[in-house]
Amino acid sequence: MASISGISLSSDLSSALASLDESTRFLKISIRDEQLVPDGSHSAKGRLPDDLPALESLLVDNVPAYVLARLDNGAGWLLIDYVPDGSRVRDKMLYASTRGALTRSLPSPPSDTLYATSKHDLSPTSYAAHLTHLNAPKPLSAREKEMEEVKAAERAAGFGNTRPSASPGAFGGSGVGLQWDNALEEAVKALGEADGEGVVTAAIEPGSEKLVYVEAADVSADELGSKVSSTDPSFAFFNYTSGSQPQVVFIYTCPSSSPIKHRMLYSAGAASVFSTAKSLLPPGRLASRKLETSDPSELSSKFFRDELGSGAESAAGSRSGSGTPGAGGGGFAKPRGPARRAR
Repeated sequence: MASISGISLSSDLSSALASLDESTRFLKISIRDEQLVPDGSHSAKGRLPDDLPALESLLVDNVPAYVLARLDNGAGWLLIDYVPDGSRVRDKMLYASTRGALTRSLPSPPSDTLYATSKHDLSPTSYAAHLTHLNAPKPLSAREKEMEEVKAAERAAGFGNTRPSASPGAFGGSGVGLQWDNALEEAVKALGEADGEGVVTAAIEPGSEKLVYVEAADVSADELGSKVSSTDPSFAFFNYTSGSQPQVVFIYTCPSSSPIKHRMLYSAGAASVFSTAKSLLPPGRLASRKLETSDPSELSSKFFRDELGSGAESAAGSRSGSGTPGAGGGGFAKPRGPARRAR
């Protein structure tokens, strides 16, 4: 199965996955010559925590890789996504956009996923901390308590897990806070370091109010519409390089045919998504002008020129005050669609 990045499984990896048995503790998987290939393995010597030090020699500093680690007691597999901080930006993007295809190609979905940015993250002590965090009851933060109150109000109003925005098309204020998964955070950070045009798309996971990674792809502005859903609302981060300096532009797409509850949930969460992205990206990298469209097909180089002009003002340097389009972090900039009716 090929990924968005065009990377596919090699026949050697397919054979290695089919022949995995109880004696295998680790299977390292790397990307070479546009294919996922087996790149070393390690036999089980003891329990998983006892075997983790073997990854020190199996992995290479600053070179990303995936590792399938067999869990103890027949509990399945742990997928380790090893992307060191010192990796090349292109490699970070490549591994982020290929992860989904690898996961779908496994004999069964991984029981757990561990994201590592250094070998230290894969030590027995770090893995024990990961398990503790995974199994511990999650205390509600102030934001989560507020979200629970919002949900209660929504249920009382008959909106389920959604709430309307203050007014149609207005997205000022803090909105509904959304928890980001690790894969999305890493992909957006990598996009902020990229030189070429590319996109990272995200969606709200139904029922959990968690923002999850969908895909990352190297696309131009004219190809962007093909990477955004034409039926469901979504968020996209596009690295726009045709202005005075590269800028990551936040785009909220909301097809008019999508369910009203979904549209309200996305509109309520858009402001917090923009705020979180600003904190993840380097200062000045996120454009202050946030774009919205109901028709992803109109996303093009002309669309960005019309909306952003020759340059894009950074979020760090935006003006405060009113919600006038382009004047800071207020409402989303409404796209001027290709077909305009005279009024």
